[in-house]
Amino acid sequence: QVRLVESGGGLVQPGGSLRLSCVASGSILSINRMGWYRQAPGKQREWVAYFTTFGNTNYADSVKGRFTISRDNAKNTIYLQVTSLKPEDTAVYYCNRYPVPYDDWGQGTQVTVSS
Repeated sequence: QVRLVESGGGLVQPGGSLRLSCVASGSILSINRMGWYRQAPGKQREWVAYFTTFGNTNYADSVKGRFTISRDNAKNTIYLQVTSLKPEDTAVYYCNRYPVPYDDWGQGTQVTVSS
């Protein structure tokens, strides 16, 4: 069983920043293949950023240059630094394995961008 716990979301004004965290535990061999996803109201869940096989990173076009994914293997934690936030970034943010997510999802962390 996999346990994923996201945190760090909140209400921010357009242009603001947040740092999201995800602690992974349980039957996870490595956080090196993890990524971040988000789901906006009324929309399907989409990937936002992930680590590639060779340790590089990849970002959705909509967040490129504004979001940064990182990790601390010693803490089994991945992060998502989100900056220059826009109202369209409003969503629940989740971490999970990429490209094939684990069946167990965390509760996510809500990011709301509004003035």
